[in-house]
Amino acid sequence: MHVEKEYQIDIIFAQSWVDTRLRYNSSSMRILTLNSNMVGLIWLPDTIFRNSKNADSHWITTPNQLLRIWNNGKILYTLRMTINAECQLQLHNFPMDEHSCPLVFSSYGYPRDEIVYKWRRSSVETSDQKYWRLYQFDFMGLRNTTDLLSTTAGDYVLMTVFFDLSRRMGYFTIQTYIPCILTVVLSWVSFWIKSDATPARTALGITTVLTMTTLSTVARTSLPRVSYVTAMDLFVTVCFLFVFAAMMEYAMLNYYSYSCSSRRPPPCANRCWHMLVQ
Repeated sequence: MHVEKEYQIDIIFAQSWVDTRLRYNSSSMRILTLNSNMVGLIWLPDTIFRNSKNADSHWITTPNQLLRIWNNGKILYTLRMTINAECQLQLHNFPMDEHSCPLVFSSYGYPRDEIVYKWRRSSVETSDQKYWRLYQFDFMGLRNTTDLLSTTAGDYVLMTVFFDLSRRMGYFTIQTYIPCILTVVLSWVSFWIKSDATPARTALGITTVLTMTTLSTVARTSLPRVSYVTAMDLFVTVCFLFVFAAMMEYAMLNYYSYSCSSRRPPPCANRCWHMLVQ
């Protein structure tokens, strides 16, 4: 999963259909296993991945294709490919968000009247998760659906596989949440410093404010540029307000202390006043 709202997946895509023109009579050989050179000589479904940005087939060391033909005309065609597909992320709850990333495929030119896609039972399987590269997400499961797309060219059958993902909090806890909390606590240290220690309290306040500004900027670099507020934005903003309030508290304390001291008469004036009264 990338910041650009897309994910990369390596799949073995299998399709099976019946072509009565390829029937043959043979009791000793029910299944013919053919190499990739025969793929271009038979009819294939014009399947496309509608939400893919880029797709590559694997050709090393030989084309990763499998073609089998049964004596009743049944055909099995599998192909290994790597697909970069689009996934619209809803980041309102980031980094506690969950997503369902789809992989949508259908026929490009044949409507429902000419070709119909159907899922086989247990047709969608995943490999061992220890070989997956999901550094920020936990895989929660997958599900498949069948929909109908109506266009001016006809009605097309859409087949969709959803990959359910949940984001891990560990990275953002270490990089953002803990530093923000410690910075807020550090800003409260100024409450225990004497009010007449202006350089110490000013330096501490300005340092914590600048630190929170840097942390908020770093937190946004791991996100796409979205126009709405995320949960992390709200947390960082509240932390920034706490730090800023600590800085403003000393500014107000210093102002009122100076105002009170300027209104109070000096000690020598008090003595002169008492002498005149006597």
